[in-house]
Amino acid sequence: MTDRCQLIRPDQLSCALRFWLLVVALYSFALAQAFAGSSERGQLEAQQLLKRGGVSDPVAMAAFLPSSEAEAAQHHIEGRLQLLPTMSAGFRAHRDDYGYALQSAARVRELPAFDFAFIQAGDQLLPTQRGPIPSEHPHWEWVLEPGRVWQEAGDEGYSRAALPFSLQQRGENCIHNGVLSFLYKSDGSVSSVAYQIGSETCLYFQFDLWGQAPAVYTPATVPGAASIARAHGQQLTARLPVRPIEALASDYPGTDLSSFNGEPQIDPAAMTVYGLVINGVHYMGGCQTRYGRYPFCEVLDVPSYSLAKSLVAGLGLMRMQQLYPGVVDARISDYVPECAASGRWGDTTFGNAADMATGLYDSPVHEADEAATGKREAFFDAYSHAGKIAFACKHYYRQSQPGALWVYHTSDTYVLGTALNSYLARHAVGGTDLIDDVLLPWWQALELSPTSRVSRRTYDSVAQPFTGYGLTLHADDIARLASFINGEEISSQLDESMLDAALQRDPEHRGLPAVDASLYYKTGFWGYPGFSAKGCDEPVVLPFMVGYGGINVVLMPNQTIYYYFSDGGTFSWLKAAAESSRIKSFCPPRQDTAHDR
Repeated sequence: MTDRCQLIRPDQLSCALRFWLLVVALYSFALAQAFAGSSERGQLEAQQLLKRGGVSDPVAMAAFLPSSEAEAAQHHIEGRLQLLPTMSAGFRAHRDDYGYALQSAARVRELPAFDFAFIQAGDQLLPTQRGPIPSEHPHWEWVLEPGRVWQEAGDEGYSRAALPFSLQQRGENCIHNGVLSFLYKSDGSVSSVAYQIGSETCLYFQFDLWGQAPAVYTPATVPGAASIARAHGQQLTARLPVRPIEALASDYPGTDLSSFNGEPQIDPAAMTVYGLVINGVHYMGGCQTRYGRYPFCEVLDVPSYSLAKSLVAGLGLMRMQQLYPGVVDARISDYVPECAASGRWGDTTFGNAADMATGLYDSPVHEADEAATGKREAFFDAYSHAGKIAFACKHYYRQSQPGALWVYHTSDTYVLGTALNSYLARHAVGGTDLIDDVLLPWWQALELSPTSRVSRRTYDSVAQPFTGYGLTLHADDIARLASFINGEEISSQLDESMLDAALQRDPEHRGLPAVDASLYYKTGFWGYPGFSAKGCDEPVVLPFMVGYGGINVVLMPNQTIYYYFSDGGTFSWLKAAAESSRIKSFCPPRQDTAHDR
């Protein structure tokens, strides 16, 4: 039989690319059915965008969705889109602990320069650059995500596009989520661009930002467009099946849905997104903004903060211990010259740093060092590696023996990341970067989002990963990555004894007591002791990951994952764990014996 792909003219799309475009279209349709929503065009109308009338107030987020009568886009978009300085902008602060809005030099009300390439794949608008994008702006960096294109009858012959984006704080992990929309034609005609931010995952700075900016669209062939579209299609097919959190009640009758939304401990206004992964299905809730549901929940950007201490530092050290046995016992001072020069790190090992047990601190009181005025700014606000490592190596003095006492320092995890990169440079056969050369092969094999593969780094030629924070994730990324960590396949790729200890599977090695001895901490992972689970004879110790401001990911022994990203400073997931154990027991049923009978 003749292969139909051989009959395509050379100027047409390849058979493989057409397949992935079909995947993209089918995924978009399925997602729209799962999270139904559309706008009746009453806001962001063509006249407003074409005449640049200005956006006086925030609009409903549904205005960035296709109307109920939308059709496939008639115009094709491929090339560069540039935003010119904004003509009008609105700003409303809801919380501003550090007074950023009052600092004229911070320019937080202004967007960074925007000049990026895009391609179209089916009805998807794909930016060619993903992850946090360094900029010259003193405060913000762009994160661009895949959007949509379509046609509406009232748009005067133009096609319409919407693109989700985030502003991420320079050098930090705070994320502010928005959407932009514009009209375009294949010949380069383009309207002004309306943009709006109405939600975030950021404890200390929360605001609305909205406005319109003139734009220039330059049609052009984008190199590598076919491979970008193909990779996007592959990533879509790798995602877990998604259902609204409400579907749990029908799929598992009797489920108490209120157990998963965090209420009343977590303010609904502080909840970004949450979900439960069970039996291979991702049940997702949240994605609310101050102006309705976020239109692109599947690519909503969320920060890792200290989840990176588990995902980067913890898993990275476990992987390297398997590849290079003995690295966990290597001394920091042998691999970080700045720490050696301080004379305080001589007997502190890589494992001590991963356990937050360097013996170097000012106060053993939980968070006293981490939150101390001046110290936080000296480390987190240092953009260069020289600045960060100088603080991390030299600020704290020896107070106890390494490995004896847990004291939480993000700077210690930064030292560990620096030491691991140095170890790779000295011992590895090719590859000198913990993320690019040790962890990214997993990320890529799992087809995680391109956004998740870009870590925050120092702003210099060293480009040292922050290690203890700095990943940007989607809900699907964390759902699949946590499921992978909690599964069986990962054990063959890490030092198994370290993994068992970190995930609380080894009762002889729980880790050091943490947070007033109420928790355990081991190689970047936390353990909650004494959890009474339905069907279990003994209390269970649950492993979990934590991020600043209100982020938790719980890896449960029934192979379910519960996560939430919030920014109200509250941590609460015991109700969710209890409900998960009720749906699917943490403990296998006991075998009957003659004595039992």
